[in-house]
Amino acid sequence: MKDKLKSYRFPIILLASIIIGSIIGLIFGKDVTVIKPLGDLFINLLFMIVIPLVFFTISSAIANMDSMKRLGKIMGSMLSVFVSTGIIAAVFMLVATVIFQPGSGVDIPRIKPDEVQEKMSFSEQLVNTLTVSDFVDLFSRDNMLALIVFSVLIGVATGLTGEKGRAFTTFLTSGSEVFMKIIQLVMYYAPIGLGAYFASLVGEFGAELIGDYAKAVIIYYPVSVLYFAIGFTLYAFIAGGKKGVARFWKNILAPAATSLGTGSSVASLPANLQAAKQIGVPKDIRETVLPLGATIHMDGSCLSAMLKIAFVFGVFNMDFSGIDTFLTAIGICLLSGIVMSGIPGGGFMGEMMIITLYGLPLEALPIISAIGIVVDAPATMINVTGDTVTSMLVTRHLEGKDWMEKSPA
Repeated sequence: MKDKLKSYRFPIILLASIIIGSIIGLIFGKDVTVIKPLGDLFINLLFMIVIPLVFFTISSAIANMDSMKRLGKIMGSMLSVFVSTGIIAAVFMLVATVIFQPGSGVDIPRIKPDEVQEKMSFSEQLVNTLTVSDFVDLFSRDNMLALIVFSVLIGVATGLTGEKGRAFTTFLTSGSEVFMKIIQLVMYYAPIGLGAYFASLVGEFGAELIGDYAKAVIIYYPVSVLYFAIGFTLYAFIAGGKKGVARFWKNILAPAATSLGTGSSVASLPANLQAAKQIGVPKDIRETVLPLGATIHMDGSCLSAMLKIAFVFGVFNMDFSGIDTFLTAIGICLLSGIVMSGIPGGGFMGEMMIITLYGLPLEALPIISAIGIVVDAPATMINVTGDTVTSMLVTRHLEGKDWMEKSPA
């Protein structure tokens, strides 16, 4: 119990700072907005770092994927399953948010831009979203998706260059580690920044905002449990029939408990590899799918990203309806799941992507970050156990329907 509390110490501190800030806001009302600059400082620090952080983390991850050459079939099948299950998770939460409408109890005014751009065609929007006309434009958070495309291209090109690109791969990996450390340093200020921001937020908009957070959490926990129980059982059945379901549930409790205790997909990897081995997943598949899945396959994060999007739409009184809006939300859920890294308390990068791609004000970041802190534990569990069942699905695709007979537990 002591070790678990130690693992969740920082999320608990962040949650406590938000609660204390909210209480201060309720007591002092609008007078407390005088400390809002302390919260703005934290937000600006995060946005100052996000561009190089996204570039180095994505490009280095892809540049180091030597297994793409050796195990092309595994990678292709794995990525297909990752995307499919991510979409299913996002749609699962989308249905719940449409029914229960989180964030609808309070209306925070959204500052509109002074100039309204002319409406562009779909093809023009696609070009402007995925690319920029000048290299320097990549260094703006307004062009986040173009930066991701550029980072992927850099990573692929570096990997294909082979030995001659090894030094550049080292540079990208080193850059990723450095900016992760910068994020860690900035997060030491997070309790003060988030506490100050929520004090001013609650002081200005009242207790209705707190009620909306409770509603959002009440939505997430049952939905995540249902997805874990029903969705993963269905995936295991597709992978190996009744025997697949039995083996999955027999061996999944250890990695599930580890993920809840550590709050980290990466820290849960040893237990997950052992579970996949006991299920009967071949060595080359489990040792490819699970380590990559710990970083880029996050069904739990897709669930929480959809909740965050619906919540912030409700809080800022934006219309969360229509096929275009829903498809965009699903796409952003997949992107935010890919960008999030498998570290304890991860998620800020995905949250920054959500507000950037939707053009939301900076104030939206701490609003949705609070949701991420509260749902981090169940989201991590879904992420970790989702990798296990994905390795079973990949094995079913590559080894045939009788793979469990060839690999007895």
